[in-house]
Amino acid sequence: MRLLLAVSSLVTAAIAASRTSAPSGAITVGSTGQYSTIQDAINSLSTTSTAAQILFIQAGTYSEQVTIPARAAALTIYGSTTDTSSYTSNAVTIQHSSSLLSGAANDEATGTVINLAANTKFYNINIKNTYGKGSQAIALAAYNTQQGYYGVGLYGYQDTLLAQIGNQVYGKCYIEGAVDFIFGQHARAWIDSSDIRVSAGGGAITANGRASSSDVSYYVINKSSVSTSTSSTAGSGTVYLGRPWSQYASVCFQNTVLGAIINSAGWEQWSSSTPNTAAVTFQEYGNTGTGASGTRASFSTKLSSAVSISTILGSTYTSWVDTSYLA
Repeated sequence: MRLLLAVSSLVTAAIAASRTSAPSGAITVGSTGQYSTIQDAINSLSTTSTAAQILFIQAGTYSEQVTIPARAAALTIYGSTTDTSSYTSNAVTIQHSSSLLSGAANDEATGTVINLAANTKFYNINIKNTYGKGSQAIALAAYNTQQGYYGVGLYGYQDTLLAQIGNQVYGKCYIEGAVDFIFGQHARAWIDSSDIRVSAGGGAITANGRASSSDVSYYVINKSSVSTSTSSTAGSGTVYLGRPWSQYASVCFQNTVLGAIINSAGWEQWSSSTPNTAAVTFQEYGNTGTGASGTRASFSTKLSSAVSISTILGSTYTSWVDTSYLA
């Protein structure tokens, strides 16, 4: 037991480090960096080179919309922090206000960060869409495969996180919203050891729009927690784990602590006129907390064992996932 505790302590110490200066070879963004805006730094990078590239963002708030185009090389973006182990000490915030009602061409175009690049890693950066209540307003639009977000904070109200295409992982993150705030159609997303926080009642956390029975889309929330945000108005039993954007929606909450805000039915229809429940895959396993009890919706199921990460991301996931951010 002592040996196990010692090893555990060493692992924790290895993760919980400070990162307040740029790694060797990184392009820097900030008041004393090579670029003053993140988009300018992104634009400076080659999209055709196969050599891995690194950005380091100095502490501060960056009021801009950032689009990362498709690229040939891996890209890692680090935010300044005194504790790399989670989002709690993040010192970098990217913020933007945009919504469909404010004139964006489509939902994706509202994103504060629109990531179209495969093989990307984000560390310790807060991403916020500050538009607020009333319209779709994305913080992060994730549009490619092998994207990893570690110690990242995502803040919005409706449609905070668009997990749309490819294999994606979110480790030790913070995801805040009120309406359909984890949504998308084709991605396989593994959300691990993360804090999901609801700012108002009356909505659902997930809105998966898996397009057909053969589509690979599947969201798994693993070993995380669901509760209220600091200034939340959500009351007991006013929030649902998910609703089906399409009838093939596929979502699992497992080994997760569910707060009292979760309705006893767990899951809800898309709407009374379009329930979309004929072929859904809404699953739970091993959840705890007040919100884990109750008579669940008839179109949901209790699993006999947990879904494995390799089922979602494939057997080679360790080749691109930073596993130190997984439980």
